[in-house]
Amino acid sequence: MAEPIDLMFNLSGKRVWVAGHRGMAGSAIVRRLESERCDIIVAGRDEVDLRRQADVEAWIERARPEVVFCAAAKVGGIKANDSLPADFLYDNLAIELAVIHSAYKAGVKKLLFLGSTCVFPKMAPQPMPESALLSGPLEPTNEWYAVAKIAGIKLCQAYRRQYGADFISVMPTNLYGLRDNYHPDHSHVPAALIRRMHEAKQSGAPTVTIWGTGTPRREFLSADDLADACVFLMQRYSGEEMVNIGIGTDMTIAEFASTIADVVGYKGKLVYDTSKPDGTPRKLVDTAKLAALGWRAMTPLRDGLAKAYEDFIRNHA
Repeated sequence: MAEPIDLMFNLSGKRVWVAGHRGMAGSAIVRRLESERCDIIVAGRDEVDLRRQADVEAWIERARPEVVFCAAAKVGGIKANDSLPADFLYDNLAIELAVIHSAYKAGVKKLLFLGSTCVFPKMAPQPMPESALLSGPLEPTNEWYAVAKIAGIKLCQAYRRQYGADFISVMPTNLYGLRDNYHPDHSHVPAALIRRMHEAKQSGAPTVTIWGTGTPRREFLSADDLADACVFLMQRYSGEEMVNIGIGTDMTIAEFASTIADVVGYKGKLVYDTSKPDGTPRKLVDTAKLAALGWRAMTPLRDGLAKAYEDFIRNHA
């Protein structure tokens, strides 16, 4: 349950480690923390391999963070999840085990773990409440990643129950924003569509092919809004149950693709390859718990996508 506001966890003056600071979510958290007057700590892959328990324990002992945001993960879209099941399961389990256990051993005061909405059952009720976790079978195309993320959530709950560790978990919906992964095979829907629309515009291609039927419904959250919610919950929430982070509304993939085409300036035709998998029919999170705590997303979708496209042009195109 939520902490009273007068018991707010103060980040000011604390040493705060953002694990996964180079990724889209982690880099957004770093940007958001810059206004909190805390000492932000980061470590690149050349300093510590987050999959190796001994390395992480040794690094934490040296760096002595008091607060941890665990945003490090191996991530990707349907194709990556389906073709690299061992990598997605092993890498994410290893990262979670190393970071969460090392944080406990080092006496970290508070930790926030980022989950993913793919942890919910394929046919979960819509919108998906936090209580839907483990209530049914997972979507087969991303179950390896989902199983790993569920393990991370349960690790936080277990350390809280057994040791009284103030470890919390959050459940962000589909993200877009600065520093996204635009790999042609391993990216999520927003980044994949931005890249494809841009390349089609540049080449004058008459069509862009999109996986699936275009009918699944998704909600899309700005990574900067996610970061703001994470800092808000780090300060104001302490409980065993995870907290969903979303905008509370969704749209079809076809509507989303049309919006990206408009933002990018692509004028061609969108073609849907119905031989490819759709994934979960709908993923809309129930944000009532977060709203009751006093937070809501502020970034309009078109504005956020325009900033993401500017970042793609500047750093990835």
